[in-house]
Amino acid sequence: MRMIPKVRSLWFVLVILAVSGGSFAQIGVSVTFGPPALPVYEQPLCPGEGYIWTPGYWAYDYDIGDYYWVPGTWVLAPEVGFLWTPGYWGWGGEAFIFHEGYWGPVVGFYGGIVYGFGYFGRGYEGGRWEHGQFYYNRSVNNVNITNIHNVYNTTVVNNTTTINRVSYNGGNGGVNARPTPEEEAAARQRHIPPAAAQTQHVQAARGNPELRASANHGKPPVAATQKPGAFSGREVVPAKQAGAPYNPPANRAATEARANTRPESNVPRPGNNVPRPGAASHARDLSPHSTATPPNTGNPKVDQKYQQQQEKLIAGQNQEHQKLQQQQEREHQRLQQQKVPEARTQQLEQRHQQQTQQLEQRHTQQQERLQTRQQPPPPRPPKK
Repeated sequence: MRMIPKVRSLWFVLVILAVSGGSFAQIGVSVTFGPPALPVYEQPLCPGEGYIWTPGYWAYDYDIGDYYWVPGTWVLAPEVGFLWTPGYWGWGGEAFIFHEGYWGPVVGFYGGIVYGFGYFGRGYEGGRWEHGQFYYNRSVNNVNITNIHNVYNTTVVNNTTTINRVSYNGGNGGVNARPTPEEEAAARQRHIPPAAAQTQHVQAARGNPELRASANHGKPPVAATQKPGAFSGREVVPAKQAGAPYNPPANRAATEARANTRPESNVPRPGNNVPRPGAASHARDLSPHSTATPPNTGNPKVDQKYQQQQEKLIAGQNQEHQKLQQQQEREHQRLQQQKVPEARTQQLEQRHQQQTQQLEQRHTQQQERLQTRQQPPPPRPPKK
């Protein structure tokens, strides 16, 4: 059973207090300094039919104040006909904001970032769906034709892959690209958030110290994997070199603190300044609940009953995680389509943070109540 440290409860209370005050608390997935350049690496062999390549990218961990590399990997498409639109970092005027990737029938805007392997800034040249089967473009994908027969060869002319390793859109030195009308239309179609395997893949990367930019200086030892979460073995691909020299701010914590204060009110933003060990901004940041240690009361029938109660509770909690994640993703997409002012986006981020923390707090209380009920009864006093 996952327990949340008391400091997270304190952090949640501070967030509520800040929100209840007269000043507006800005909360969001944003960083004041840009991510490192994309490393140079090769693509591992496609493991089988129906797998779609999802390129690697730099994510950010607020707990340590550092970027970390999420290795590129092959992922089974959640639905026939769906393709992956990669996430990307974009300059929002005051900080870099991460736009989550998604699955959909059409590849949308991903910041014009040249991720390679079919993702060259616009659309996807790595393959296509035909009659319920995915066909791979061998000119940009590593596919074994002995095992996968749905292949074709189309040369992709791209003059920027060898020189453009920039990993963010806008800002100083970023990619200067804006969504086309077709990409804007794609954003309005039905989407599916990252699959559970992708979420677990990100969590595994976040927990690997070697993938932090401060440790690998933009050249991660695990740049790509054949399947999500598989960070060891022969199919793991290390980076050949960093995309560019990586020079983060000398005092990242101070930089973040300055960015998290509104100049007009000097009110701290609880999104980063308040201690947040393991704090989640969105439902997608939450790890799935896992089955707790089986109870051992000495009564097999009682233990079986308790185990069933645990499994039922955990299944329901994971469903609530997924439901909230999908709801938040839809709200993000609607806001992007409407091109609303930044203040409304910040309000949505604040509400999502509250929803996520409330959900996790409620789940923790449920687990604690169940654990209390499952404690063996105290022994009866001996008869006189």
